[in-house]
Amino acid sequence: MPRQFDVLIFDWDGTLADSTQIIVDALQAASHDTDLPVPSPEKSRSIIGLGLREALAELFPGVSTDIQDRLVDRYRHHYYARHDDIALFEGVPDAIQEFEDAGFMLAVATGKGRGGLNLALEKTGLGRHFHATRCAGECQSKPHPQMLEEILDELGVMPERAVMIGDTHFDLQMAQNARMAGLGVSYGAQAHENLLPHAPLACFDSFAKLHAWLKLNA
Repeated sequence: MPRQFDVLIFDWDGTLADSTQIIVDALQAASHDTDLPVPSPEKSRSIIGLGLREALAELFPGVSTDIQDRLVDRYRHHYYARHDDIALFEGVPDAIQEFEDAGFMLAVATGKGRGGLNLALEKTGLGRHFHATRCAGECQSKPHPQMLEEILDELGVMPERAVMIGDTHFDLQMAQNARMAGLGVSYGAQAHENLLPHAPLACFDSFAKLHAWLKLNA
């Protein structure tokens, strides 16, 4: 079967890394530290995928810059205190190696900051496999297509030859805005019903099923 894609672009948190609960916990703890209403787990999960400041603005619209700065500081405190507890989903390292060996170019487009992504790539040993990465703070936040457009430009690939893979509707909207195919995963931050309205080629409830689909169809 002819290859459908040249580039596989992955979100990080909730797609490759099992970090959703730690993000939720850090958001809730930061809110408590800042004397703001603690968002529910459902509300916290709903903004995962955005850049941190954009996510906090969604949770707490209208707060002052000083309060938002304190929220950012407290979120990072709580998140990095547990960073070493974050593991990749089962099968991710072998799959990434397999995709690279098969000749795919690999990339990451994430709402994480550059420092956080670099730390994660170093800790997991996956950094050497990715040909391009883009983070919040370097580009406009998802679902704006800038991250994907810059990755495609760097790698010299047309949108129809790439696919974006992520666990939130922000990822799939970003893919649509970049005129690119998307694949959804529901084992991270958001459920199938949040992903399906954004026209993914398919949606998977485990990384193993995503891996199997990509082997057969990518």
